[in-house]
Amino acid sequence: MLQHILLENILFLDIETVPEHANYNALDEELQELWDKKSKYQRKEEFTPEEFYERAGIWAEFGKIICISVGYFVLKNQKERNFRITSFSGNEKQLLTNFRDLLHQHFNQKKHRLCAHNGKEFDFPFIARRMVIHQIAFPKALDLAGKKPWEVPHLDTLELWKFGDYKHYTSLKLLCKILDIPSPKDDIDGSQVAAVYYQENDIDRIVKYCEKDTIAVAQVVLKFKRAPILKESEITYITK
Repeated sequence: MLQHILLENILFLDIETVPEHANYNALDEELQELWDKKSKYQRKEEFTPEEFYERAGIWAEFGKIICISVGYFVLKNQKERNFRITSFSGNEKQLLTNFRDLLHQHFNQKKHRLCAHNGKEFDFPFIARRMVIHQIAFPKALDLAGKKPWEVPHLDTLELWKFGDYKHYTSLKLLCKILDIPSPKDDIDGSQVAAVYYQENDIDRIVKYCEKDTIAVAQVVLKFKRAPILKESEITYITK
């Protein structure tokens, strides 16, 4: 499976998002009203709009990206490989611009693919929507207007695992467990990211968490390709 796609042509990624503001009261009156309507179906009668705001990071209209981690393979020969990983974090407009520039410079050809877990439903559209908000020109890999499904340069490990079963959902953590891949979830989980960001101000901890997920996505693809998973000695962390 995936034998026709070369590892060195894939950019693996993961994003971490949080509510755009630290709390519900930071929203102006109109935004509060719009949030109330937007979140009504999900929160039902269990939560007030204010209580539910901690989950606002899953919507691009009310959330923002605080980290994008990317990884790619450098293959020296058939036996030697290196997985290089780096992250863009901090100011959202700047990190999105840096990510866009990376795609422009190194992953702008027809052969290239972006890969994430649940990327087609979350990561890729979230990035694109936030680029529109910040008025950042789309890279080719995210400009999908008029493209046929088979022309979209995206891989999604969740979609691959579904094998056409559209009702099915499997978390990255579960997929790693059943495929015997070291778990990336050994510190925080997605529900804690906002607290770590706004209360602890620990972006470095979030970056490490995001990078572990990116590595895990690459490991899943290696399993699909029936290739050995990465050893720690094969991973290089590049600091920006």
